[in-house]
Amino acid sequence: MRAFQTTLLAAALCLLALAGCQRADTVHRTRGHVFGTAVEISIYGGAPERADSLSGAVLNEFDRLHHKYHAWQPSMLTSLNDAIARGEPFTADAEMVALLQSATVVAERSGNLFNPAIGRLIRLWGFQSSDIAPQAPPAQEIRRWLDARPRLADLRYQGNTISSTNKAVMIDLGGYAKGYALDRAAQILRQGGVKAALVNVGGNVLAIGQPGERPWRVGIQDPRAAGAVAQVNLRDNEAMGTSGDYQRYFLKDGKRHPHIIDPRSGYPIDLVASVTIVTSGGTDAGLRSDGNSKPLFITGPAGWEAMAARMGLAEVMLIDAQGTVHTTPAMRSRLAASREAKGGAHPALIAVRESK
Repeated sequence: MRAFQTTLLAAALCLLALAGCQRADTVHRTRGHVFGTAVEISIYGGAPERADSLSGAVLNEFDRLHHKYHAWQPSMLTSLNDAIARGEPFTADAEMVALLQSATVVAERSGNLFNPAIGRLIRLWGFQSSDIAPQAPPAQEIRRWLDARPRLADLRYQGNTISSTNKAVMIDLGGYAKGYALDRAAQILRQGGVKAALVNVGGNVLAIGQPGERPWRVGIQDPRAAGAVAQVNLRDNEAMGTSGDYQRYFLKDGKRHPHIIDPRSGYPIDLVASVTIVTSGGTDAGLRSDGNSKPLFITGPAGWEAMAARMGLAEVMLIDAQGTVHTTPAMRSRLAASREAKGGAHPALIAVRESK
């Protein structure tokens, strides 16, 4: 399994970032590993010492969030889940309450296809582990948790105290916390006076300003090969998020089982290889780039366009399990503009299929 596939995208980001800069030595890059994936902070301009200090502050913040919202190692989140299972209230803090409430909005908008409350199903399939191994959960166990119908809407709040009307709720923010981390990184870097930076958390990317005269250029990972299938220009306060079946998955009986589970069936999705979306504006572009891609992945080739409209997403690329690439008109325009800005056609874009 290519468990560390995101390092390929990180490398692509480094190379592509240099192409948008006037001088390679003006980009200061710091790499790390958190949230179970590769992270990278690229800061354009300024003294190396300042870049190192701010990058260190960002990595420290990532580490804090990693330990606070970890889904299976002891954390504030696991303490909340334990309290819910016992039918007891839990005193969290304002940050956790705000994050869960924002996730609830996304869940409701998606018809609960984005559903971080199905942690027990995620655990049942073996994805709450650093070492993923093939699983074959009993159908009756899957049905048990489906019938329990856990939802974030089951949570109740009284100040910072959280309770649940449903003991089956087990929250897993693996599809949401990375986006929040991007927004926290942007806040730290902007407060530090950074005018241009690119932050990558496992393939979720957020841009600040631009390096020199050209925007940041990032690659969309090819889900079945090394390198990028396309390139995208990102400008200030734009974020790009990708959900794929190639980072956390296992193969069993010749079939790929990715970590993204359909909350309607209880089984992993096998119709989609990756979904990439671009979000922009506000202080939560990173958060939206993470959670909003999941419902499109789950609806798949037949329903992703309707779901994109429902979620208010204009720029989407979906690569299905057969390798066909689908795009919205707005994403198609962005890809064309990025290609023209580079100069000449990008051969990897030939397979892009236009969607109405």
